[in-house]
Amino acid sequence: MRLLLVEDDPELGRRLGDRLRGADYAVDLATTRGEAEDWPDIDKMAAVILDLGLPDGDGIELLRDWRAKGVETPIIILTARGSWQDKVEGLNAGADDFVVKPVRFEELQARLNAQFRRQAGKRDNALTAGTLRLDPVARMVEDDGKPVSLSRREFTLLHLFMRRPGQVLSQADILEDLYDLEAERELNTIEVLVGRLRKKIGRERITTLRGMGYRFEK
Repeated sequence: MRLLLVEDDPELGRRLGDRLRGADYAVDLATTRGEAEDWPDIDKMAAVILDLGLPDGDGIELLRDWRAKGVETPIIILTARGSWQDKVEGLNAGADDFVVKPVRFEELQARLNAQFRRQAGKRDNALTAGTLRLDPVARMVEDDGKPVSLSRREFTLLHLFMRRPGQVLSQADILEDLYDLEAERELNTIEVLVGRLRKKIGRERITTLRGMGYRFEK
């Protein structure tokens, strides 16, 4: 599942992003209100984790703007503001949940899972590319209506490619998305993983650009 983390603290954003990726989420990070407000595919996110104290504006106003535009993505506020007035304001602005820092990761994950259960069947988060369809919530891939069996890493890699079709992703980019900082990282593991994925979805869908990386063809 793909999450958008809106957090201006670089250290907290890194640590929380690593924990979420370790739990098999794909995580994109926005560090300002402006960056988050202009996010191109917010409706395709499984959820948004939103800090309120952003350097260029208040997260509550960003939340109101998203809801006014019809964004239905589940939004969980994660903030140091813990008064009951802040909670009431956040929930009235359209938040689906309100969590006060510091929070144990297990609790945050449980709250995310609760949102996913509520949203099951209500939103279509599937990504498509030609005859290929990936459902990040059900963790299923189909090609021309036929199921494609992928390992956990293969699924995560395909999810990354389908989120960024037409973009060149270096091996370092892929390592950053697929593995925690503490995990053992070797570039040749990406070559092997791409090779396995090509066999399952078709070699023509992933182009190698020597010295640059890989590009998923739309």
